[in-house]
Amino acid sequence: MKRIYILLTICCMTIACKRVEVDFSYSPTEPRAGQAVKFSNLSSAGEDWSWSYGDGVTSTLKSPSHTYKKPGKYRVVLKVDNKSSRTATHEITVYDTVPTFSCADTAFTVYKDYTFTANLYNPYNLDVKYQWGFPANTIYVAQVDTSASLTGSSIKVYFLQAMEAAPISLRIVMNGDTTYIDRSFRVADRATNSVLFRTAECDYRQRIFGARAEMLKRDETAGELLDITQDTMQVYNGYPFTLSEFQTVFPEIEGFHIAHRKIYFRAGGLWVANIDGANMVPIDEKECYAMELDYTDNRIYWANDEGVWYMPFIGSDNNKFVTSPKKLNNLTGVTRISADPDPQ
Repeated sequence: MKRIYILLTICCMTIACKRVEVDFSYSPTEPRAGQAVKFSNLSSAGEDWSWSYGDGVTSTLKSPSHTYKKPGKYRVVLKVDNKSSRTATHEITVYDTVPTFSCADTAFTVYKDYTFTANLYNPYNLDVKYQWGFPANTIYVAQVDTSASLTGSSIKVYFLQAMEAAPISLRIVMNGDTTYIDRSFRVADRATNSVLFRTAECDYRQRIFGARAEMLKRDETAGELLDITQDTMQVYNGYPFTLSEFQTVFPEIEGFHIAHRKIYFRAGGLWVANIDGANMVPIDEKECYAMELDYTDNRIYWANDEGVWYMPFIGSDNNKFVTSPKKLNNLTGVTRISADPDPQ
């Protein structure tokens, strides 16, 4: 019995004297000012924790996070169970913050709005000046709001063409220190619809991106659609309507299209009326030379001496409209218009 007692005593003393290993790690290993540092407690035992980050801030969490406001070297100490014998110390280097700019989107396509925002750490609210820039004579990017300043902390743009590396730059001056940031972004093309135009000179194509459109381009492939485009006959609800059928109701009619029981027609200017002739309303009283209805985007396109215009289909019962016509381009001498619903 005495022997058993001695063995138990030795075991208890061994357990009681077992050394508690104290250590910790942190991530990222090369943090920057303003970046949260995650500390992982690797201690083998303990119930109470005391952290000192070296910048006057402390914590009692087991595995806390901390953000350093300034770059420099900091001595981080972890004490377990408030015993000086159970401590671990590491020196951590916090690097200076490098200003940059970013966008919430990671993939970019033409004619879609993107906001780029400056990212910099400024805990003491120092004076900051921004200057966004693009290469001279650039044709690939445009501001969404042309009245907006290029000196704000963010800028909203859209890309005019697909590119493997579309550059955007930002100059930041903070407390007298200047930083230049240059970044490039891959911009992909995307499927959309087109509107085709014929003039005496040639045929054109212009792709439509919602409220925007790309620049006019000469297009030899547009002829096939424009050759068959005309507005003197249309099959609507299975019935073939002809120009002569409407001439008794609209004596000056020169061409027409029908959509949603409304007739849009050329008679000097551009007009809309119910298919039975009621509620005739002018859309554009200038001489209209060509027109087309785009059933994909629900728009009317027409040409006059000032260019090509468009507006949404008329939706009211009395054919009054609340949206004003908008100019699509300055192309004059247009004799035919055709909507191409196939993606390009």
